Amino acid sequence: LARPREDSVVAGAPAGVRIAEITVAGEPAEWRRAGFHVDGDLMPARGATLRLAGATSGRRITGWTLRGRVAAELDGLPTSVTTDPAQAPSPPVHPNGVLGVDHVVAFSPDLDRTVAALEAAGLDLRRVREGPTPAGAMRQAFFRLGDTIVEAVSGDAGTGLGADVAPATWFGLALDVTDLDATGALLGDGLGAVKEAVQEGRRIATLRHRMFAMSVAVAAMDDHADR
Repeated sequence: LARPREDSVVAGAPAGVRIAEITVAGEPAEWRRAGFHVDGDLMPARGATLRLAGATSGRRITGWTLRGRVAAELDGLPTSVTTDPAQAPSPPVHPNGVLGVDHVVAFSPDLDRTVAALEAAGLDLRRVREGPTPAGAMRQAFFRLGDTIVEAVSGDAGTGLGADVAPATWFGLALDVTDLDATGALLGDGLGAVKEAVQEGRRIATLRHRMFAMSVAVAAMDDHADR
């Protein structure tokens, strides 16, 4: 769940696609226990609204809705497209200090294939990173969608299989918080050790999501007001 520093990102195609919603398997009560403000089944935040689809809808992220001129075929990632105008209400105050979605992570069995599919669909590729990461990925590709980064990660060699056989799959989320120390004080053992992030001047910690019966991996980061 790491994103490169802004000074290492190269320019890509003109940005226009935005994330409207990210659908997550899980119940609102689980997220409220972790300090999130949930209105019905919606958890609004900067960059995207999370829709909690219930415990019987699967695991992790089950899909997303994009706003803009984009194709709906994204290397097997379940995708919907909306042309409805964006609403701009002020995000609610989350007791755990969450402000917005910093990045969403997908695993790719073949990064070159996934990059080609996402670029063809209209997403804005910013950088491809080669080399091992602390999380174990060997290759990463980063796409910017408004305030949010989409990170596709893979091993060092692609499978050569098509998306119909080995599709890309969702992995998790990284969320910006106002004060990571305050988030840790609220969640206690529910937040892992705070570590330095890849981004200069920022820190990251992993939410122990299973303590709250949440199905998706979540990390909390110092807010990205620096970028």
